[in-house]
Amino acid sequence: MQSGEDKLIARYFKPLARHPGALGLTDDAAFYTPPEGYDLVLTTDAVVSGVHFLPDDPADAIARKALRVNLSDLAAKGAAPTGCLMTIALPPAFSEGWLRDFCAGLQSDCEAFGCPVFGGDTVRTDGPLSVSIFTFGIVPHGAMVRRKGAKPRDRVVVTGTIGDGALGLRLLRDPAKAQAWSLNQAQAGHLVDRYRVPRPRMAMATSVRAFASAAMDVSDGLVGDLAKLCDVSGVSAVIEVDAIPLSGAARRALHAEPSLIETIATGGDDFEILCAIAPEHVRAFQDHARAAGIAATDIGEIVEGEGPPRVIGADGALLTFEHASFSHF
Repeated sequence: MQSGEDKLIARYFKPLARHPGALGLTDDAAFYTPPEGYDLVLTTDAVVSGVHFLPDDPADAIARKALRVNLSDLAAKGAAPTGCLMTIALPPAFSEGWLRDFCAGLQSDCEAFGCPVFGGDTVRTDGPLSVSIFTFGIVPHGAMVRRKGAKPRDRVVVTGTIGDGALGLRLLRDPAKAQAWSLNQAQAGHLVDRYRVPRPRMAMATSVRAFASAAMDVSDGLVGDLAKLCDVSGVSAVIEVDAIPLSGAARRALHAEPSLIETIATGGDDFEILCAIAPEHVRAFQDHARAAGIAATDIGEIVEGEGPPRVIGADGALLTFEHASFSHF
C-alpha cells in the first residue's frame, strides 16, 4: 500500500527520473558512471521562500531557479551537467496543482539542459518552502576551472549583464519603482524575469576551460564575488564602474536613480560567469561568447597585492559600498 509521499513521488517526480541510473526511483540510491577520462564536478545550492524567491512567485519559476543556480556553478567550472538530486520541503498549504506546475517547470529545464533527476527526498515542513538541489557534471580529467588561479595582468571579464536580478527583486517588492525609473512594461518584465529565472551560461563552459585562469559565477554580487576570487588567488583587482555591462532596463533605472549603482554592483542574483583571463586570450573568449549569442565584457584588471577589489567611478574616484555582496549571516 502506497503512502501519500510514495504517491506524490510516483505521480510527479518519477517522470523526471529518466536516466537508467535513477532506477525509476524504486531504490534508496542511484548510480552514475562518468565517461573514461572525465572528472565529476559536484555542487549544491538551496533556495528558500522569502530568501531566494518570493512566496507568490510562480511554481514553475521556482523550480527553474532551483536548478539553474546550480547549473550556473557548473558552467563557471567548465563542466557539462549530467544529473541532479533534489530535496523539497513542502509546507502544509501546498496544493497538488502547485506541485504539478513546479514539476512541469523542472522537467522542462531538465530536458533542455540534459540534467535528469536521479533521486532525492520529499518532506513536509512547518517552515517555509525550500528546495535543495545537488547537481553533478563532468569535465575532462584535471580541467575544472577553480576560483584560485587569477594572476596579475589578467583581465577581469564578465558574461551577460549585471544588476538585472537585484533590480527585479526591488521591483517585485515595490512595483511603483517601475514608474519612478521610467521603465516600460517590457523593461520591467525583463528585470523581474532575470530575478525569477536565471540564465546559466552553459554555452560558455568549453570557453571557460580553454581560456580562463580562474572563474566563478556571480551569485552574491559582482564586487563581493570578485573579492572572493581574488582572495583565494592571492591577488587584488581594479575594475571600472562604467565598464560593468548593463541591460537597457538597468541603464534606464540607473539614470533615474544613480544610487542604484550599489544595488547593481553588489546585489547579486546575476548568475553570470566572472573570469580572470590572460590579455592575449580575451579576444578569443569574446569571439566564442559572441558566437553563442552572449556578451563578454572586459571590466578591469587583476593586480598584485592584497585587499578587496577597487571600483573606480566615472570621475576617477574610488567608490565604496556599504556591503560588497549579499550574505546570509
